[in-house]
Amino acid sequence: MSDYLRLIAKRALSTSDPALLQVGFESAVLERYRQSSAYQVMRTETVGRVKKQGGFSIDFGISPGDATIHASWQALTTSLPDDERAHWSSFGAAVYEPSEMFLRMQLSPNSCFDDGELRSW
Repeated sequence: MSDYLRLIAKRALSTSDPALLQVGFESAVLERYRQSSAYQVMRTETVGRVKKQGGFSIDFGISPGDATIHASWQALTTSLPDDERAHWSSFGAAVYEPSEMFLRMQLSPNSCFDDGELRSW
């Protein structure tokens, strides 16, 4: 298990705050956004973002091989509208390998990280 994932779990349990706990999804959850001009799906090597024009945006980690992604509980419950949460829940992944870079970013949000060039996904 990732040391960063352990640290997130430790923080969540010691503070009774699940905000940073990660939830995994099949990367196919992003297909509906990639197929619509109302959304922009961007990524670096291991971190991505879905943004709806004039609407929500959510950041996520990209697992090695791009088969799964993961996002924090806080982002899922505060950034996604109800109908989007229903969509994401249908792509839940019980097993995923977390993006170490994304976890580091979650733990130190005001720090600068180099994760490669920003590009469309």
